[in-house]
Amino acid sequence: MDWFDAIMLRNFIYAIFGVIIGILSALGTYKLFNGTTRFDIPNELEKGNLAVGMVVGGIFIMIGLIVGLIIGMSLN
Repeated sequence: MDWFDAIMLRNFIYAIFGVIIGILSALGTYKLFNGTTRFDIPNELEKGNLAVGMVVGGIFIMIGLIVGLIIGMSLN
């Protein structure tokens, strides 16, 4: 048996690039949302604004879903 499997390596590379794309898209979404609103997200979080915290939490959940789906789909 050969320890090197080309299909497994290709799936691993797909997963790595998928994670990078997912994180970059989440950061881009965060920057876009912060730029289009009339308030500054970090300042509102320091004030204890719960609604802004929930939106930022939703962005992090989005990161988790994207990364999980990409890794799960690439390993099949």
